[in-house]
Amino acid sequence: MSTRMLSVIAITLWLVTIAVAGFFFVRGQTRVAPDGRTAILLAPGERNLVLTEMRGMLATVQAMVDGVKAGDLKQVAQAARASGMAAAADVNPALMAKLPLAFKQLGLGVHKRFDEIATEADSGVSHEQLLGSLGTQLSACVACHASYRIDAAAPVAK
Repeated sequence: MSTRMLSVIAITLWLVTIAVAGFFFVRGQTRVAPDGRTAILLAPGERNLVLTEMRGMLATVQAMVDGVKAGDLKQVAQAARASGMAAAADVNPALMAKLPLAFKQLGLGVHKRFDEIATEADSGVSHEQLLGSLGTQLSACVACHASYRIDAAAPVAK
């Protein structure tokens, strides 16, 4: 076999590998759920990790609302930062590969928005502006939960 032919085969295999990896990066490990949402299929530990993070974001929202109610902008900023981009920094790449692109985009947007709200609170914006920002944030939460669910993947038969 000639060097040229081997080069063509190698490049073709490389392109196919990139295309398959790109497909899974965009699609993730999903299926259509009985309720019409996209079910993201994760190992039980991964599922627990994602759901724990979501519960943490819900606790963040509660702490932010309590801070706005008390007029404590420092509490609002501190709570918001707890769910900001720093909270998303150590995500396992294998888990990220299983998440569909739109879910990843929604999630990163939510983390970024928490940081933006923290900055707003630090700058002393009005309670109304903070509540408006929080309302926008909750719209992303509602959109995500309306579109996705996190299911445990069926165990692999041995």
